[in-house]
Amino acid sequence: MFIVTGAAGFIGSNLVSALNAAGHDDIIAVDDLTDGHKYRNLASVRIADYLDHADFRDRVVANEDFGPVEAVFHHGACSDTTEWDGRYMLDTNFTTSKELFRWCQSQAVPLVYASSAAVYGASSDFSEDAANLRPLNVYGWSKLLFDQWVARNSESLSARVVGLRYFNVYGPGEDHKGRMASVVHHFSRQLETDDFVRVFGASHGFGDGEHRRDFVHVGDAAKVNLWAWESPRANGLYNVGTGRGRTFNDLARAVIGFHGRGSINYIPFPADLTNAYQAVTTADIGRLRSHGYDSPFVSIEDGVPMTLGANSANR
Repeated sequence: MFIVTGAAGFIGSNLVSALNAAGHDDIIAVDDLTDGHKYRNLASVRIADYLDHADFRDRVVANEDFGPVEAVFHHGACSDTTEWDGRYMLDTNFTTSKELFRWCQSQAVPLVYASSAAVYGASSDFSEDAANLRPLNVYGWSKLLFDQWVARNSESLSARVVGLRYFNVYGPGEDHKGRMASVVHHFSRQLETDDFVRVFGASHGFGDGEHRRDFVHVGDAAKVNLWAWESPRANGLYNVGTGRGRTFNDLARAVIGFHGRGSINYIPFPADLTNAYQAVTTADIGRLRSHGYDSPFVSIEDGVPMTLGANSANR
């Protein structure tokens, strides 16, 4: 049996689908369906049971037995980088994660959890052992706190714990995310309504649309999760990205190419974002590769059509 928290979310639902494809359907899906629209992400997958996140948390704190569990994939979180309610963010992303860590250790169950490249913030060093981490929001700080807490409590583990620092993940299954959906989705929607995409103009020493992100397809993110569970060598923190930064111009051209029409409209860089913006992110995947993950990563030229084609088919 597997437990997937955040199972109706973006990465979580794609992970459940990947588990199904690998022949596993004995899955307990955990989420908060207050926004019932997210059900669509689970409608086409196979699970054994669904638990509300609050009920699941109560059972974890009570150290209840769910039966034989092979692994817990913890993707339940508040991922809104614009959320500034610190008490809510820390309870959801930090305290809940500590509770689940303790349950997994008491049951000797491997834990694979979602961290984030947001922990790097204003840092220019994107390696897992970077010493100067400067998150730009309370979301990134909440993820960094748990990474650091796990490190301090990892000397005598009963089961492996693996943290995955996701860079800019995109793909199908984001429709419920609204403003927090990936740039791929925003560009596509802009093309459908305005026949052009809006890209930030020059700032931070970069020309129009030349800011860079490490865009990684959600299918690759799911593959890394399965590797983290299956590989006995996997432990500690890993960056999940392609290892290559691509410009927003590159991404815009890929979206325009899929639609077969449109242009790029550069807009002035917002002054209020100047001190809270990452101009460049590029994952250092040396540790991931050296520990045995050797699958290639999907390029945006291939990943954008895969994403937008799947979205069109699901409408």
